[in-house]
Amino acid sequence: MSDLFSSAFDEDRDDADEAPAGSAARRPRSPLAVRMRPRSLDEVVGQQHLLGPGSPLRTLAESADDRNPAGPTSVMLWGPPGTGKTTLAHVVARGAGRKFVELSAITAGVKDVRRVMEEALTNRDLHGITTVLFLDEIHRFNKAQQDALLPGVENRWVVLIAATTENPSFSVVSPLLSRSLLLTLRPLTEQDIAGLLKRAVADERGLAGRVTLSDEALEHLVRLAAGDARRGLTALEAAAGVAFSERGPDDDGAPVIALPHAEKALDVAALRYDRAGDQHYDVASAFIKSVRGSDVDASLHYLARMLEAGEDPRFVARRIMISAAEDIGMADPTALQTAVAAAQAVQLVGMPEARIILAEAVVHLATAPKSNAAYQGINAAIADVRAGRGQGIPAHLRDAHYPGAKQLGHGRGYVYSHDAPHSVARQQYPPDDLVGRNYYEPTGNGVEREIGPRLERLRGIIRGTPIPPRAAASPAPATAPAPAAPAPAAPAPAAPEEPEPETPAPEVRPASDAEAEPVAATSAADAEKPRSKARAQPRTGPESKTTTQSEPKAGTAPKPKTQTKPKTTTKTTTQPKS
Repeated sequence: MSDLFSSAFDEDRDDADEAPAGSAARRPRSPLAVRMRPRSLDEVVGQQHLLGPGSPLRTLAESADDRNPAGPTSVMLWGPPGTGKTTLAHVVARGAGRKFVELSAITAGVKDVRRVMEEALTNRDLHGITTVLFLDEIHRFNKAQQDALLPGVENRWVVLIAATTENPSFSVVSPLLSRSLLLTLRPLTEQDIAGLLKRAVADERGLAGRVTLSDEALEHLVRLAAGDARRGLTALEAAAGVAFSERGPDDDGAPVIALPHAEKALDVAALRYDRAGDQHYDVASAFIKSVRGSDVDASLHYLARMLEAGEDPRFVARRIMISAAEDIGMADPTALQTAVAAAQAVQLVGMPEARIILAEAVVHLATAPKSNAAYQGINAAIADVRAGRGQGIPAHLRDAHYPGAKQLGHGRGYVYSHDAPHSVARQQYPPDDLVGRNYYEPTGNGVEREIGPRLERLRGIIRGTPIPPRAAASPAPATAPAPAAPAPAAPAPAAPEEPEPETPAPEVRPASDAEAEPVAATSAADAEKPRSKARAQPRTGPESKTTTQSEPKAGTAPKPKTQTKPKTTTKTTTQPKS
């Protein structure tokens, strides 16, 4: 092990080779992630969208050239851990005539920032040296601490390279953000991580070829890295240590880092699917397609296989969120809410209980109505943009808040939607060449069944095209009871016997329709109750309508006719008395 972990490349320092070999005073070696830090932009893995010719970072790294008229510009590097923020800062600082100063917002304060600014100003004026200040975790600085950076950044006493894992729009003050370029770093791909680990095994600054790496161990390390180069290199170094420690005394060749070494070093078992050899992506694909196909049982089966194989539940949660938006969409908008809540709960709870949370989300998605209309809509819109369609913006929609905008015609003729009926105004919104272009076409599934007719009416109003008639389903229930109104008149022959009961006598007094109608709707049992209770009965449907039509508002002669149904019922009830 001493050959591997205490060899001549101790530190990335000029005097590293001067220390005697095997010296007890030798300093511990730097971590593999530090030793493998790129020395130029060409060695940087990933982030090719930021490193092309003429890109801001390449210009910044090469701006020390006196022939380059552009001065260096401060930048904000925003991205997840292990994507190269610190690495890019070190590469930029390697330019000639530059001094690199590194601060951490966790430990530094305003006093440290001001000291760096004063030294940077002195170095610039007296020695012509540009100071590159790398400030890690800048989102941890409060407003006063960030404001202390403004004079140096604005006057270019320093070239600030600030790194953050939080959205700078919310964590960095606007004056500092406006004086810097915001560059977004993306997680490294699995191919990027695999290439970096292979390079670390062979590179003289890394493991120098003293070990070999099996394909199974490489796949395991790449998966655990999850796009984080630092994590992958740290795991590789730990696995190499295990491989050397388990090497036999007679083994002279380079040890092989096998899968058991990687599992033991990280205390994380490799993914183990069934004996048929299903791969990680095959099971994940079958899982998503089962959810899309509404087979809840198959969905739960593949979920169980992934979890039992040791799959990261966060990976599963991410796939569920994507499926909720892509495959369910507006057919059930609550599916995405369930998926997001499940992902957050998985983070808080962890395994093994997270399996219950994931199962609930999977059941919701698999049994929900399906629609990919939103997915298809954004794809069609992106295709038009990439094809060069829709370049302009209608003048009445352009920003008109600044002086002179009105003279340019901006905002002229704009109709404020809330001033129009139903808050929908007729006016043109898309560019001229996209007028009438439909991107979102709702299906007839779930909630989109209701969205479709409304969308047609909205498009008709906005575009001034014929509006489809509303569905005539709502008036039918309101008129359905009307044909049944004549039914209460059937017992009319019993009217001559109405003088027999005396309980309805209080009705002789003048009464309004509201008072008379409940009488016609009461049952035989209610007719024998006190009148006050009968009058408290709510209005009912067909009977109350019949009373209103047949009973005059004043007089008592017609009243027996209105009570035909109660009278007949009362007669039946009181016959035993006679």
